[in-house]
Amino acid sequence: MRRTPARQSLRLHGSIAQEIGTAILTGRYEPNELLPNEVTFSEQLQVSRTAYREAVRILAAKGLVHSRPKAGTRVSPRNTWHFLDPDVLRWIFESGAPDPTFLRELFELRQIVEPAAAALAAERRTPEQIAELRRALEGMERHGLAVEEGRNADRLFHELILGATGNEALGTLASGIASAVRWTTIFKARDGQMPRDPLPEHLAVFLAIEKGDPELARSTMAELVGLALNDISALGD
Repeated sequence: MRRTPARQSLRLHGSIAQEIGTAILTGRYEPNELLPNEVTFSEQLQVSRTAYREAVRILAAKGLVHSRPKAGTRVSPRNTWHFLDPDVLRWIFESGAPDPTFLRELFELRQIVEPAAAALAAERRTPEQIAELRRALEGMERHGLAVEEGRNADRLFHELILGATGNEALGTLASGIASAVRWTTIFKARDGQMPRDPLPEHLAVFLAIEKGDPELARSTMAELVGLALNDISALGD
């Protein structure tokens, strides 16, 4: 399919944003550091100043930079970075092995959010949502998590559970947590295979939600996240 100029432009902006964003996330640019001005950066990257400005807008929306007229663009403090943004997560994992502290913090977030979300989903899920969860589980079983199709089914499974809570505030975390699930799974399977089969824990969570048992859903999801963390921790041993 032929790319339109608008699509090519979006790809260019995203590519520039990724290059600068990765430099920030890997520490080449420190928080509060002033980035080179747009003329210098545009020449370095061999892109137009307009393309550079659009990339900066993308980064600003992700909390990585902030700009002021005549003051230039600076790297924002780490506490403003949107670590659950799917692009930010992708840049972190694609830049190499993520920092162990960051991995631990991702799992701490999951341990706080996902068991409670599973409990709410057990109380509030609809028949349609149960059917969607079952299809996602079947996709994981059919493909396995060492391949992209299986990881997409896994991501969808976790995203659907947050959606099934019926809580819109929790729903805003769905894409970020689902992306964290996907990227940590890719990290675990970077040698082409998973350290173990995680399907039994996913099945246990599904059955608890289908049964409408909040406490069982909570405990099975806690076990699922805990075992996933153990898998990551074992990679460093």
